[in-house]
Amino acid sequence: MKQLTVPAPGGLDRLTVEDVPEPGAPGPGEVRVRVRASSLNYHDYLVVAGRTRTQDGRIPLADGAGVVEAVGEGVEDLAEGDAVVSCFFPLWQDGPPVDGDFRRVPGDGLDGYGREAVVRPATWFTRAPAGWTHAEAATITTAGVTAWRALVVDGGLRPGDVVLALGTGGVSIFAVQLAKAMGATVVVTSSSDAKLDRVRELGADHVVNYRQTPEWGRTVQELTDGRGADHVVEVGGPGTLAQSARAVRVGGHISLIGVLTGAAGDVPTALLMARQVRLQGLLVGSRRDQADFVRALDATGLRPLIDRRHPLADAADAFRELESARHVGKIVLEH
Repeated sequence: MKQLTVPAPGGLDRLTVEDVPEPGAPGPGEVRVRVRASSLNYHDYLVVAGRTRTQDGRIPLADGAGVVEAVGEGVEDLAEGDAVVSCFFPLWQDGPPVDGDFRRVPGDGLDGYGREAVVRPATWFTRAPAGWTHAEAATITTAGVTAWRALVVDGGLRPGDVVLALGTGGVSIFAVQLAKAMGATVVVTSSSDAKLDRVRELGADHVVNYRQTPEWGRTVQELTDGRGADHVVEVGGPGTLAQSARAVRVGGHISLIGVLTGAAGDVPTALLMARQVRLQGLLVGSRRDQADFVRALDATGLRPLIDRRHPLADAADAFRELESARHVGKIVLEH
């Protein structure tokens, strides 16, 4: 089978696709999954580009979707032929957060899904949404569950709320779609008018070009008649947090998800305190969160936005597209 590996110290030009033996039969509690697709995330990019302490020969990619080929003794929840999708934190099954780093995340601390078949515990997967392609299902693991947790699990999103989504990457696009499906008003920021046109097509009620409007936090206040956003999906980090704090309503919720503008910087503590904001860092979610999200997807009929697809052999080119940030939604590798 084909397998993608990252030689230390990483680098897109050093990504290797190898021919390796197929995995054996699953043991007790395990399943063998034929992996059909993976979607790319900024976290995966940090691993393959050598921005983290990448172990030599690591198999990357946290997201994996495919078909159960065989089940081991004692597996009852999954059967041969089931379409499944991987979990980001496979040991976090339910309840409050128990993982705070990436040592047990496939594609980082553990080998991931950049390969055509894998044997893993059945509890490391959930069922995929009914009728979805494997490419669509592969978008759930990281981006989809993150948006679900930010808005629904932790945010308590309600019809009529205002959601501000920063940018047009995978998490933000899922947030737009979820918010609209649940009756919220959506505001989206981007530096590209072309991207903003695309999110309008997805149902965004208001769009703001942050290059043309650097004080976009004030603009969000104006768009909401001075009330502000109930929820902010904050993927930028220190470079955008001050404007997010200006955009959110008093007592509102900011989900701190990304660090695209850096890992450290000034925090507008006085403004956050004055607005009594709930600022919450989060990393994806539990297996229970993912299973609940899949049920919501089945109920709403929502489908992900896939911008581009590549074969596994072209992983380096796919990551360069992710690096360029020209995409809207997700980039997928089909194995």
